[in-house]
Amino acid sequence: MQLLEFEKPAAELERELEKLRTKSASQNIDLSAEISIMETKLAETRAAIYKNLTPWQRVQIARHTNRPFMLDYVSLAFTDFCELHGDRHIGDDASMPGGFARIGGRRVVIIGHQKGRDTKENLKRNFGSAHPEGYRKAMRLMKTAEKFGLPVITLIDTPGAFPGIGAEERNIAEAIAFNLREMMLLKVPVIAIVLGEGGSGGALGIGVADRVIMMENAYYSVISPEGCAAILWKHRKHAPEAAEAMKLVAPDLMKLGLIDDVIDEPTGGAHHDHQATADAFSDKVISHIEQLSALSIEQLLNERYAKFRNFGEWQGK
Repeated sequence: MQLLEFEKPAAELERELEKLRTKSASQNIDLSAEISIMETKLAETRAAIYKNLTPWQRVQIARHTNRPFMLDYVSLAFTDFCELHGDRHIGDDASMPGGFARIGGRRVVIIGHQKGRDTKENLKRNFGSAHPEGYRKAMRLMKTAEKFGLPVITLIDTPGAFPGIGAEERNIAEAIAFNLREMMLLKVPVIAIVLGEGGSGGALGIGVADRVIMMENAYYSVISPEGCAAILWKHRKHAPEAAEAMKLVAPDLMKLGLIDDVIDEPTGGAHHDHQATADAFSDKVISHIEQLSALSIEQLLNERYAKFRNFGEWQGK
């Protein structure tokens, strides 16, 4: 598993603990006291590390290649997934899968960004950066959900929409802008969850929702910390300072009122326990679906409109 720099002290203790256990088993020596002390020390070290994570460290966890991705959550938290393909204009975008599914016994439409864990899969999924047809497919599925009265669940995990020439030729900006407008008008509950990276317009293209929720170690921002550092400090090495200044992690965004809820992750991050993470995810999503389903369509639309109108509201004199 990929080891992050700040995780190394805990990893070293894990190795020492494993050596003690191996020695005790192979040489038939009672080292239970030493093992107990080492286990306590390891637990304390982990708690200290993950209780005081900096924004930059959370960004690194958000990008961890072993984190559960969109289709991992589909497998672990949803049932009866039936994927639908194509935007009915250009083609199918593998970086934005979606379709019908069930969660907690409720039928929903689920759409999201999908990354890859190796070179082959990343090329197929375009590193989680969707093309215009991905956003148009997403809107087609949302309209289908509206037709059948199904809640829409969107899973955000992208560094940003694909900025290539082909995407520009097929009008990526218009595709995202169209989604922003149409999602505001959907007559069904919409819940967006930021799983890892929530980058720029690529995230917003499926991010206009009645409830915007973040995983504990995700980030949501108009630009990456490296991009911000390159603009303000002329060098990517200042990414940690940029991450601190940008207020892009869940605790900060919750204080600013830009998100509605946070899903706790297991100690060390979601990549340490996919099933526990999916269980926490499922509980939150089901709870919010139930709350939103109790509202009339008029209430739903009015509250969604007010939610976004209040962003950035000036409260000074």
